[in-house]
Amino acid sequence: MDRLILLRHGKAEPESASGEDFDRHLAPRGQAESAEMAARLADLGFLPDVVLVSTAMRTRETWAAAEPHFPKAKARFDDELYHADSGAVRHAAAQAGASAGTVMVVGHNPGLQELAVRLLTEGAAPASLISRAARQFPTAAAAVFLFDDNGRPHFDGLFFPQGDLGRGD
Repeated sequence: MDRLILLRHGKAEPESASGEDFDRHLAPRGQAESAEMAARLADLGFLPDVVLVSTAMRTRETWAAAEPHFPKAKARFDDELYHADSGAVRHAAAQAGASAGTVMVVGHNPGLQELAVRLLTEGAAPASLISRAARQFPTAAAAVFLFDDNGRPHFDGLFFPQGDLGRGD
């Protein structure tokens, strides 16, 4: 894997008809922000080869909103990404990355936020950026990392629906 894109699902409805968290749909705002974030990532050239998607309704709907911007990406739906911790997310991405250059994970907090902070720390990102990411990784946020030949992460961008925290170029 050369690049990892972590994309948190869009804003979800507070409740589902079933009463189960797993079944919550995206709110209209979540639909719009998911599509807008995907368009922004695609415009920047962040195009996944493989996309790992949690099987929860809100992550599947996030991918449905994002998919038109990534027509060549192959989606894989993974039950294990629902409530996955940062280690499980990283492991799933690494496995998918064995045969793909760019992997995107569409998932949930706290696992995605914890992994973003961990990769920022491992990659020696500025302390102010690590602190900001630790405080907030809102719905429809994306974190992008490049990996060198030794597997060390390097910050390549942190994007929020309401504004970016910068790029690592």
